[in-house]
Amino acid sequence: MAGQAFKKFLPLFDRVLVERCAAETVTKGGIMIPEKSQGKVLQATVVAVGSGSKSKDGNTQPISVKVGEKVLLPEYGGTKVILDDKDYFIFRDGDILGKYLD
Repeated sequence: MAGQAFKKFLPLFDRVLVERCAAETVTKGGIMIPEKSQGKVLQATVVAVGSGSKSKDGNTQPISVKVGEKVLLPEYGGTKVILDDKDYFIFRDGDILGKYLD
């Protein structure tokens, strides 16, 4: 699944490859939500991360998220990448708004 994509694509520098979570299609009360009414999913799972960005003095600044973590994405942005007929998105580490704690 996500491990397959990781073997075929590795982000560079401070980039993070994520897979958006599926949109909810049914409410808690059991009512089906039409596709046009479903909101944009802002939660995603980190699939792969780059090595980090270089600072002015040459040191590598590590990425703030790890593979497998759930993160909150901005509503707009990211670059869509299709790997094995699945949609993934690339974001800069600084663009990710936060991560969910277990």
